[in-house]
Amino acid sequence: MEHTVANSTAISQPAKRLVWIDIAKGIGILWVVYFHFFTNYVDTDTPPGIPSPMSGHFLNDLIGIHAWDSVGSGAATLGNMVWLAVSQVGFHAVGLFVLLGGWSLATATWRRAEKGRIEWRGWYEARFVRLYPMYWCAHLLLLLMPFTWLEPIDSRFLVSLTGLRWINLETTFLYGNAAWWYFSMLIQLYAIFPVLFVSMRRFGLLRFGVGAAIIGFGMRYMLLVEWKANGLWLLGANALSRLPEFTIGMILGISHLKNPTIIERWLLGPQAVAFGFVLYAFAPQFQMGSAYIFADCYTAICCSLVVVGLSGLIEKSVFASKWLSLVGTYSFGLFLTHQPLVTWLGQRIKSLPIWEFLLVSVGVLWLLSAASIALERAVNVLTDRLYTARKS
Repeated sequence: MEHTVANSTAISQPAKRLVWIDIAKGIGILWVVYFHFFTNYVDTDTPPGIPSPMSGHFLNDLIGIHAWDSVGSGAATLGNMVWLAVSQVGFHAVGLFVLLGGWSLATATWRRAEKGRIEWRGWYEARFVRLYPMYWCAHLLLLLMPFTWLEPIDSRFLVSLTGLRWINLETTFLYGNAAWWYFSMLIQLYAIFPVLFVSMRRFGLLRFGVGAAIIGFGMRYMLLVEWKANGLWLLGANALSRLPEFTIGMILGISHLKNPTIIERWLLGPQAVAFGFVLYAFAPQFQMGSAYIFADCYTAICCSLVVVGLSGLIEKSVFASKWLSLVGTYSFGLFLTHQPLVTWLGQRIKSLPIWEFLLVSVGVLWLLSAASIALERAVNVLTDRLYTARKS
């Protein structure tokens, strides 16, 4: 039977850190940071706004009647097209992190399960001890930067410290630092992970994937169509709405453990990048009406193919691989701390021409990456010392 095979299949190769996953996370977090910087620089939400690649009429909005009159105008049009498209879909990298989160968590836990029975209380403790200290540190950092505050510090700050930001959803979920919504979704996925993991081992990858898709897309259908709920519930306030991406990552991770050569042959390299771009061409079709039920999962797959494919190519470069994998390893801290700063700065450099904005962006990405890496390392060291001292 299928679940018997899943339970008995041993993973023979030794555990090792996959550099290309860290590179993918590095690309993903830099893309997210740049996206938030860009959206505050150009005022994408202010009418008439700028053409969106997810609108379904991006090219018609962007290209004028003289766009291709000369080599110069054609090059400018092409450059503008690429810049606006890449700049505006950076938020899709969140789906990449959801997918890779499922991958990493499932593979680490699978290896542990092969050594013996998992003590889930200890599993929870280890995960949440790693998550919350950096999350609380980000709150402290926000308190130390009053010039970035968009809202006053009030009782919502205390609610946010718990991570339960879906309490009083409309006023709390995006409060203080909008990026922290991801943490609220993450702790929900961690909370239900043991159930997901046991189900995957019992029922096998295929039946588990089908069941998770039914639950995840079913929840999105109820929220979107039947209940007409606030869109924040689909974003991640209800983690079941992001279950399809997370479980795709789990399934791919276990499949990679069993057949790494086959999985990497398909995921790493130009073929994955090309396939991701082809799929992206159809992404606008999922942004309207009930088709939005599948939108987040679809764009997560598109983004993951492009970014993971690129990471396989970048891994061949020693310098780029080393730098991006370092950023990816400490992407959590950068994700938790960047948004107030890039929002504040982006709103103050609107008068800069595009080329100067791009130069500033490079410096901002480098400085924030370096600072967040140092901060997360320090928090991890302090946490490990305190946690070890408490246990001893």
